Amino acid sequence: MTITGHTRVFYTIADPITQVRTPEVFNAVLPLCNIDAVMVPLHVGVEDLDIVVRSLFRSPTTGGIILSIPHKPAAAALVDHCSKAAATANAVNAIRRNASGQLEGELFDGLGFLKSLDRHGMKYRGQHILLIGAGGAASAIATALAVEEPARLALFDPDTSKAEQLAHSIETQYGVDTTVQSCNDPAGFDLVINASPLGLKPDDPLPVPVDRLEPSAQVCDILMKNQPTPLLRAAMARDIAVQPGFDMLILQTPFFFDFFGLTEAAALLRQDDSVVRNLLFPTNSTPAAV
Repeated sequence: MTITGHTRVFYTIADPITQVRTPEVFNAVLPLCNIDAVMVPLHVGVEDLDIVVRSLFRSPTTGGIILSIPHKPAAAALVDHCSKAAATANAVNAIRRNASGQLEGELFDGLGFLKSLDRHGMKYRGQHILLIGAGGAASAIATALAVEEPARLALFDPDTSKAEQLAHSIETQYGVDTTVQSCNDPAGFDLVINASPLGLKPDDPLPVPVDRLEPSAQVCDILMKNQPTPLLRAAMARDIAVQPGFDMLILQTPFFFDFFGLTEAAALLRQDDSVVRNLLFPTNSTPAAV
């Protein structure tokens, strides 16, 4: 990859940045399409997000920005326009500058997550679903699930007010009854999703008590680091179907490319995403859904 003064620069911003895999994906795919662009990871603290994003977009070579933990909710407040899904979730994970110079925000986590469930044959329509977390990624997933009419959508987050705000937003925008759980007990749920940061640190507690999972349950963990996570390993020990988070990233990447005008890269991945899967799924290191 040769970087010149003509190269468009994309950024991924997070805090911490070490668990983020998006730059690897972009920088693996862009050269395959002969696109003169590169993605750079940036560690940016919450207090600096606004000034960093606005400063980066003052450069005409900035092609766009992707946001990860914990910046998605704050990013929704700094864009000039965002989609219904992003407004409902109060979260943005992609920003671009339009022709008039305004910042447009979109949210693709939920779409990528649903496509990953489809790929692995994991049911969600008409299912009883427990979602752990109410941050940016969790909000995106909850919003996408609400469109698909689950039998029950329940949220748990230690910050109850955050979960209540998300539930109210979903009910208002989509008319789906969404409850807030008082605890993280997964008993009675068909699909349990960890969309919280629990599992990034070695001493983190499990997002749910695994011994309370239904034998027929499906468990997903969207973390991009430490896969298979302690939650997935514990679920697999009980022969419970699991899915790691990498496919969510893979399957939302074409949406990112389209959003940024990189249509050739989007088309390539939709036709064959093996180059990304081989990058993110080192041999024998992560489980597929079972």
